Amino acid sequence: MENPRLTRVEAGILSGKRPRSAGCNARLWVHGLDVRERFARLHFEDGSSGFGFSRVSKEQAEELIGKNIQTLISLESGAAEKIVEFPLWDVLGHRAGKPVYQLLGGKDENFSVPCYDTSLYFDDLHLDDEKAAADLIAEEARVGYERGHRAFKIKVGRGAMHMPLVEGTQRDIAVIRAVREAVGAGLPIMIDANNGYNVNLAKWVLTDTADCEIHWLEEAFHEDRTLYEHFHKWMDEQGLKTLIADGEGQASPDLMKWAEMGVINVVQYDLRDYGFDNWLKIGRQLDGWDAQSAPHNYGSAYGAYASAHIAAAFKNFAMVEWDQIDLGGLDTSGYSIKEGRVHVPDAPGFGLRLDEGVFAAVAKGEGGFVVG
Repeated sequence: MENPRLTRVEAGILSGKRPRSAGCNARLWVHGLDVRERFARLHFEDGSSGFGFSRVSKEQAEELIGKNIQTLISLESGAAEKIVEFPLWDVLGHRAGKPVYQLLGGKDENFSVPCYDTSLYFDDLHLDDEKAAADLIAEEARVGYERGHRAFKIKVGRGAMHMPLVEGTQRDIAVIRAVREAVGAGLPIMIDANNGYNVNLAKWVLTDTADCEIHWLEEAFHEDRTLYEHFHKWMDEQGLKTLIADGEGQASPDLMKWAEMGVINVVQYDLRDYGFDNWLKIGRQLDGWDAQSAPHNYGSAYGAYASAHIAAAFKNFAMVEWDQIDLGGLDTSGYSIKEGRVHVPDAPGFGLRLDEGVFAAVAKGEGGFVVG
């Protein structure tokens, strides 16, 4: 059957945990251990199905019932119904018998993508001693290294809210230096201020960590073309090669203009919120401007796996943001992280499997539904 109709939609929330509780960042309090992520599964009359992250409501799902697959998605145009685009891409892969990355142009059956450990939060605020604090975060980086990571993002901006300004910024610098020493030279280290710096603080930190070779500085301050142009000029004068990354927070559309101008080097709109198909469009634009794509995925287990597939569509894909989360009911055993790369299975769709019993229970539970 070439063009089957959608006959049933199931949705529910899977719950999971990180290996350790994630602390604060520059503007938020403790992120914690627990993560909840909403999924939908689509069933078609020929027996094909697919699932993925989706915030589809019961009312929206009811409106989709009866639509045929070619109306809902095509390889050329993407998903017509963005609210279920991740499940639709999974369906497309299953119907073709191919992983999504191959649908997007990836040909290697042993496909892998660079990734980074995004777990180095402010887990040290209970410590008064700067060295002890830096040693704690450095030890967390070593744990990430043992898990296979070879790139690390460090949260900075302690002086924005959680600590006195000077003391907090000095601790940021100490942490950066300790992590560099822990993981060794040559591996990418990124820092993320969550808009907790201003231009002068950013200059201070990059000056005092120049020998640490920061790969990118993320969300130094709120999106501002004038400030970023000034900051770029200053970095050029200092001989610093650090890239400017932004886009997670306000997701300003101006960032694309600035990426074309070279004011921003790395764009980081959230993969789930901005959307898979929207990312396919802008990632190719960024390639043309010699800017990098690095979709934000923190707080999502699913986003990391989907990001690994979309990487196949871009020449300048940077790295997958990896927030280690084990979701109950989601089988991710086809994936592995080795030597700084996430190895992607060549199984159909996104290469993930649902535990039928778990998903059936959450679809019938609070916040879940089955229609059709």
